[in-house]
Amino acid sequence: MSNGNMVPLFRRGDIGGLTYAITNNIVNYLIVTATLMGGLGWPAEIVFGRVVPGMSIGLLVGGLYYAFMGYRLSKKEGRADVTALPSGVSTPAMFVILFGVITPLHYAIGDPELEWSAAVAATFIGGFVEFLGGVVGPWIKRNLPRAALLGTVAGIGFIWMATQGIFDVYGDPVIGLPILLVAMVGLFGGYMFPRSIPPLVVAIVGGIVYALALGRTTFDLSGVGFYFPSPTTTIQSLINGFSVAVPYLTVVIPIEIYNFIETMDNVEAANAAGDNYAVGEAAFADGACTMISAIFGGVVPNTVWLGHAGLKKTGAGIGYSLVAGIVLGAAGIFGMFTFLNNLVPPAICAITFLWCAVIMVAQAFKDADRKHYAAVGIAMVPPVADYLYTQVTGAVALTGEWTHAFDSGLLGYGKEITDQLLINGVMWNGVPAVKAGAILIGIVLGALTAFVIDMRLDKAGIICLAGAALSLFGLIHYAELGFYPRSPFFIGYLVMAVICFILHTGRNTWFKGPDDYEYV
Repeated sequence: MSNGNMVPLFRRGDIGGLTYAITNNIVNYLIVTATLMGGLGWPAEIVFGRVVPGMSIGLLVGGLYYAFMGYRLSKKEGRADVTALPSGVSTPAMFVILFGVITPLHYAIGDPELEWSAAVAATFIGGFVEFLGGVVGPWIKRNLPRAALLGTVAGIGFIWMATQGIFDVYGDPVIGLPILLVAMVGLFGGYMFPRSIPPLVVAIVGGIVYALALGRTTFDLSGVGFYFPSPTTTIQSLINGFSVAVPYLTVVIPIEIYNFIETMDNVEAANAAGDNYAVGEAAFADGACTMISAIFGGVVPNTVWLGHAGLKKTGAGIGYSLVAGIVLGAAGIFGMFTFLNNLVPPAICAITFLWCAVIMVAQAFKDADRKHYAAVGIAMVPPVADYLYTQVTGAVALTGEWTHAFDSGLLGYGKEITDQLLINGVMWNGVPAVKAGAILIGIVLGALTAFVIDMRLDKAGIICLAGAALSLFGLIHYAELGFYPRSPFFIGYLVMAVICFILHTGRNTWFKGPDDYEYV
């Protein structure tokens, strides 16, 4: 086999892939730093000394490994038109970890060091779940309605990301609104500037220049340095954080299930585009990179991205993955994100919040069966409880009252607090119960609805039994894992399961539904 039949280390088409990988990952970095420092008050020593370098090391390993996979595939098949799988920070999972794990930890603990330890532990566990996805992923994908997973993630995107994006834009409208407009004409209108320059790039670069001109941001290189976290220290913190992170497994596990299913879908799309990568190996790689990132202090998972077919059409090979991994790794280790954090206005992150959220919602309806739209809508609701809980408990904490009652979620949810909140017009009844395990609850409700629509009440009954098992062990509706045989949720799901199975037995005799029924 001659070298001429193998993909080169870098070619012209890799420039576009490099722009795609670096730009989108940088925006994710900015969102992470803005949330942890601006929203939660984490010190720079943790964010830029541990979190960002940890993320960067994970992306470095991922970029190198996916370039190696592409090189190996090229060598195996004797062709030079192989494109490396695009990879980076998982944007949906990033938002779930930030707002579904770290933010509640912040309100419950108030200690950034312990919060970081728990977040690292949760990320490591999530990486292990991703790793297992190479084994169990195909079974889950075959048996779980897609509307259930997509609807739950869409709910997270809508309630956390879209609202935050809009609010941040209007928080500084002189900066935010013009940037929003320029980004929207490209993202949603498909317009391009001369030489095929995307409006999103213009919005980002132009927004930075605009903000600098108005004095909203600064050009500051003082934070640039060498930040390489000690894995020994991080591993000890990771071990200490496991006990704190356990209650948040109800958030971590389902989002990582979503994550490895998305990896599987994106690898299958790459296969359809002509590059025959192994789905299981990609899931293993994602999980391993996430665990490596956590060992060095990172708090968000890695994943295979969408866009392989587009990169292949533009002639990208393996070089973009190789170079992007090295550039992002070096940028995190040498503190370049301290400079970017001071330079980039919050509105840049805000438009990304909004864009990603809208895409997540649109994708949920686009990729689900049309008849399952109701399942998507119902699965979107439980994340709203998570949002309401965080906002209400944060506001109540300002008054100095009841703060102890919210530390452990449902365990501190009593009649007195409910009555006081309801008297003042707050929609609170049942909110903590749905907040605890909201993602899993969304999956249960979405799957139940989809199976009812499909007239498979036997499968609906199985989903109800799954809900009963999850509530029995505190994975849903309870803030702490345990054994709850007297749980009203456990009993309620069991009753639902019995009803489903009874009705299913009469499907051909006394309980029939029309074949062409449409609920809209």
